[in-house]
Amino acid sequence: MAPIFTPLHPVIGAACSGIDIAEPLTPAAVAAIDAGMDKYAVLVFRQGAPLTTEQQRTFTAYFGEAEAPYTQIQAAGGVRIADPGVADISNLGPDGSILDRDDRKRLSGLGNRLWHSDSSYKHIPARYSLLSAHVLPPEDGDTQFADMRAAYDMLDTKTKTAIEDLVCEHSRIFSKGALGIPFTDAELRAFEPVMQRLVRTHRTTRRKSLFLSSHAGRIVGWPPPEAQILLRELTEHATQREFVYTHRWQVGDLVVWDNRTTMHRARPYEDGIYPRDLRRTTVTDGVPTV
Repeated sequence: MAPIFTPLHPVIGAACSGIDIAEPLTPAAVAAIDAGMDKYAVLVFRQGAPLTTEQQRTFTAYFGEAEAPYTQIQAAGGVRIADPGVADISNLGPDGSILDRDDRKRLSGLGNRLWHSDSSYKHIPARYSLLSAHVLPPEDGDTQFADMRAAYDMLDTKTKTAIEDLVCEHSRIFSKGALGIPFTDAELRAFEPVMQRLVRTHRTTRRKSLFLSSHAGRIVGWPPPEAQILLRELTEHATQREFVYTHRWQVGDLVVWDNRTTMHRARPYEDGIYPRDLRRTTVTDGVPTV
C-alpha cells in the first residue's frame, strides 16, 4: 500500500499512514517517503509501539548512509545505549535512573532547547534525523520544527541578495558554550568550527532555504557582533508561528525531519521528576555545503 500524507500545518509537516515501517519497504514506498520529505520536510509515523533499535536502523538505512560516530558529552556513569549509531536523547543514566541536575549530559542536553539543525557543526552535515519515542512524561516535552524554506521565501529581496553568498562558522562551542558548559581539551579539538553556507538550494526541489542553527556563531569576513545580530534577526524571523509545527509526542511515534530545510528545538518538561526516552538515528547528507 502506498503511503498516505495528511498535512499537519499549512507549510510544514505531515502524518504518514498506510504503511508499516517496522516491516521491509519496497523501493516504491521508499521513493514515496522521500518525495513526502521533499514536500513536507517533517513526517510523523504514529506506530503505536516503539521500533526496536534494529528496526529503526533498518528503516534509517533506506534513506542514506548513517553518520559516523562523533564525540558526545556522556553521563557521569557512562553510556546507556551501546550502539554508537543511536543517539540517546533522554534524561537517563546508564542504570535507567534520572540524571542529576548538574550531570554534564543533562546540561549538554539543555542545548536541544535552542533552535538548531542536527550536525550542522560537522563538515558534512546531516540529511535526515529520525527520532523515536520510547518513554514520555505525562505532559510537556514537545518538539517544534521551523520551515527554513518558507522563512526564506518571506524575506524581502534586499535581504535575500545580501545573504546569498554568506558563509557561517558552526560549532558546538557556540551553542553549548553559550549556555556556560565548559569543555575539555579533547572536546575543544573535536568541536573545531566548520564552514556552512547560510543559504542552501535543495538538490531535488531546487528550492532555497536558510541554513540556521544555534551552532552558527560567526559569518566569514564579518565582525563577530555584526554577525551575531544578523544571525539572531534571521532566527527570530524564521521561527515565527506561521513557520512552526509543534509535535506532541505519543509513545511509538517516529518523527523524521530534513535538517537541510528545517530547524527544531525541544520544549521543557519536568526532567528531574519524569523519565523521557527518545532515540535518534541520523543519515549524512554526503556532501559539504561549501
